[in-house]
Amino acid sequence: MNTQTHSHHGHSANGNSLVTSAQATLHCLIGCVIGEVAGLMIGITLGLGVWISMGLATILAFASGMTLGLIPVARRENVSMLKALQIIWIGEVFSIGVMELVMNAVDYSVGGVQAGSIFESVFWIGIAAAIPAGFLAAWPVNWWLLKRNLKACH
Repeated sequence: MNTQTHSHHGHSANGNSLVTSAQATLHCLIGCVIGEVAGLMIGITLGLGVWISMGLATILAFASGMTLGLIPVARRENVSMLKALQIIWIGEVFSIGVMELVMNAVDYSVGGVQAGSIFESVFWIGIAAAIPAGFLAAWPVNWWLLKRNLKACH
């Protein structure tokens, strides 16, 4: 990891690290929610079962979350997607991992992932409960990662 490259991301100890980490968490959440909701909708619609649906949702959340992180860094730093991945992977993996763990646990607890259809209200209630829980769980993780220059702001 190149310290000079990361200095361009504006996440040093200067400034309001709580605000910066909240912004980074929100950005991460947007990517995760896209994949999470798509995966759960596909899994439930196809009747894939709870664990497979959550696995699919997690894979798609990582894919969409990482992509949402890669593109702005690659453009801003004028580097290849591979180089952008080298810049962001540590922070994104930890942030998305914590977010997904909590979001899936909350959705499972509420019963959303066990809904028989995406048209059942419990499906959407589960997602509505999981999203803020994922944000709140990942926020301190992102604060820690940013403080140690292990996460790149996008």
